[in-house]
Amino acid sequence: MTQPTFFRRPRVWRVLDAFCCIGGAARGYQRAGFHVTGVDLRPMPDYAGDHFVQGDAIEFIREHGHEFDFIHTSPPCQGEGAPAKGTNAARNRAIGRQYPRLIAPTRAALDTTGRPFVMENVAGSGVRKDLRLCGEMFGLGVLMHRYFELGGWTTARPAHPAHRGYVRGWRHGVYRDGPYVAAYGKGGGKATTEEIRWAKGIDWSTDHFNLREALPPAYTEWIGGAFLASMTGAPDLGVVA
Repeated sequence: MTQPTFFRRPRVWRVLDAFCCIGGAARGYQRAGFHVTGVDLRPMPDYAGDHFVQGDAIEFIREHGHEFDFIHTSPPCQGEGAPAKGTNAARNRAIGRQYPRLIAPTRAALDTTGRPFVMENVAGSGVRKDLRLCGEMFGLGVLMHRYFELGGWTTARPAHPAHRGYVRGWRHGVYRDGPYVAAYGKGGGKATTEEIRWAKGIDWSTDHFNLREALPPAYTEWIGGAFLASMTGAPDLGVVA
């Protein structure tokens, strides 16, 4: 008599993608094998993850963060970079422009969950600089240096390869051509919608503003692999040349 065969279902790791935008980070984690739930204050009909919740990301982390295996957060960066704190600060005050400063409250919420996490932001922000990723590491058409604070896990810092040239566009009255595009703002040689889609490897949205905000999926595919390696002892996936 033939005996039944039982198969062990592989574990599916669940990621919370907070401040998710259209899901650049989500798509990378999906490629690494995760199930991804996104939360954002704005509606995101183009969200690339597996499930979307519209709501306050920090409150959602406090209430539900402990239900996930891993938490990715990308608090808004408009008020965090060096220009917003330095050269543009006086102008922003003069016109009454204020940006939320959410890194500290996000970190506080993450600390209540007991879950490993990553918090991403720009140079000049208050995130701890445990990891830096650059588009050149993955052969992308953007440089887009981003820094990542790791909580509850660690990984080796990858080497930062030399850039192949300039970011295309006007800077200080000088126009330069180059292999990378500027995926922020408009005008001055900055990237079009189709150029951002190509440069970041995002093919599911045509919203120019949200494309500018989104992380390249290659970044979080690498982070997801590094996290799983740290949890299982498997060899690190390394950086794509």
